[in-house]
Amino acid sequence: MTQKPAITSALRTLEILKNGLEAMPKEFEGPLADAFSEAVERIGTISGRLIVTGVGKSGHIASKIAATMASTGTPAFFVHPAEANHGDLGMIARDDAILALSWSGETAELKGIVAFANRFSIPLIAITRDDKSTLGREASICLKLPRLEEACPNKLAPTTSTLLQLAMGDMLAIALLESKGFSASDFKIYHPGGSLGANLVTAEEIMHTGNKLPIAQLGTEMTDAVKIISEKGFGCIAIVDEAQKLVGIITDGDLRRKMNKTIYDLKVEDVMSKGPATITPKTMASSAMAVLNERSITSLLVCEDEKPVGLVHLHDLLKIGIV
Repeated sequence: MTQKPAITSALRTLEILKNGLEAMPKEFEGPLADAFSEAVERIGTISGRLIVTGVGKSGHIASKIAATMASTGTPAFFVHPAEANHGDLGMIARDDAILALSWSGETAELKGIVAFANRFSIPLIAITRDDKSTLGREASICLKLPRLEEACPNKLAPTTSTLLQLAMGDMLAIALLESKGFSASDFKIYHPGGSLGANLVTAEEIMHTGNKLPIAQLGTEMTDAVKIISEKGFGCIAIVDEAQKLVGIITDGDLRRKMNKTIYDLKVEDVMSKGPATITPKTMASSAMAVLNERSITSLLVCEDEKPVGLVHLHDLLKIGIV
């Protein structure tokens, strides 16, 4: 079957973009390695914020980099260089650092920020293809990107170049994140909303505890256990020993499998399933959902020191937006 022109174009674009990314590791065999390490160290030690700037397509990438930095523990915001030349330079303080993006390194609008950085000895980090350009020469640290063809057939529209700029920004953000030991808990602080925020909720924040927890000790009559299952409404009951440690669980499924006229003559240990799936209070909601899906169950016991302290139900996860 003949391939449609749009698909041919899409695949050609992907190939060129892929070649661009594949060229990056080799750059780290040269001067870029030291420059990158120095940039991470410099940004990581400032007491202020990272000011990210750029014009045109580089400006759009700069804005995204600033957002990624801010959400991963590096205080940052985007300043448009044209606005900076008309008063927004006042947003930049001496304890800040500047990350400037310009593919050519000769963007006229950046001259004001470059001069300001030099005047007040503010660290200036450049992302450009030309370390001998005005921006490359004036920068404290130059992160030089390889010169590669754009995916545009006219070799004009920024495509490969913006992808490499974005990749460099992401590499900086993640290296800074790791150097600071930025954890999932820290991440949650900056992402309280949406599905991402929901995935970062921990079991202890949504679990049912105290009197709501269906629980019975070994030796409990099944008549009493069934009443507890019915009252609590989770379709299961945790079975514990004298030390209150979890030894098993009885679910609706166990009741159906054992249902006969003699079940009410049994005790919970005669019906329970041993080794039930459990999570800890610090388990992320996304991980809890993965366990539920893997086991094809609807409830998870939350344990601490082998003792059940709560229960998370499928409905609790769906309610906060986990899918």
